[in-house]
Amino acid sequence: MIRLLQVERQFQLGEQTVHALSRLELTIQAGEYVAVMGPSGSGKSTLLNVLGLLDRPDSGHYLLDGIDTAGLSELQLATLRSQSIGFVFQSFHLIPRLTARENIELPLMLAGVAPARRRERVDGLLAELGLGNRAEHKPAELSGGQRQRVAIGRAMAMSPRLLLADEPTGNLDSHSGDEVIKLLERLNREQGITLVIVTHDPRLGARAKRQIQMRDGLIEVDSLPPSGSDAS
Repeated sequence: MIRLLQVERQFQLGEQTVHALSRLELTIQAGEYVAVMGPSGSGKSTLLNVLGLLDRPDSGHYLLDGIDTAGLSELQLATLRSQSIGFVFQSFHLIPRLTARENIELPLMLAGVAPARRRERVDGLLAELGLGNRAEHKPAELSGGQRQRVAIGRAMAMSPRLLLADEPTGNLDSHSGDEVIKLLERLNREQGITLVIVTHDPRLGARAKRQIQMRDGLIEVDSLPPSGSDAS
């Protein structure tokens, strides 16, 4: 479960102080499917960075599965991030010289997982993602949709509990984008992974079971009823 308590994040632009997140309060239950939307500068990317432990709040508390991340060292944050959180970006961020298999395998290798276990995990992900016949292809030899599926495989390699997707269809045509979203939704539905998507696309946002609209560092609209409900 995710809990943000009075989270503030500010940036200094010249003499102007920008309140990217303003005393934000947010709870996301395990297994939810949430879309975060809003205009540029609304704070949605800052929120995703905080949720992903890529950025620290200036004040307030972020509790991830009961762990107050405010008191963790950088090493502890990195360990928690690698074990619990997967990232999917608009621009894929694959390593060009590595094959699809090697890109997916990389987090497992960095975590010190034994070669036999790595191969078993990667083989399973390649099959699940429909990439079995593209395993030895490098990113330049793959379509946009295939590259994003490799990126999803890399994000899933460590079996995260939380998957954060930043404009995951932004560089894809409508058909490939639809396939990618259906894949993310299947992971949420079948594996119970908490899925948080940041998007400018209202059609994509409408697919989520919960929509959050942000403006000026605040949550302007939250489709979850005040009494609270889960993603079921």
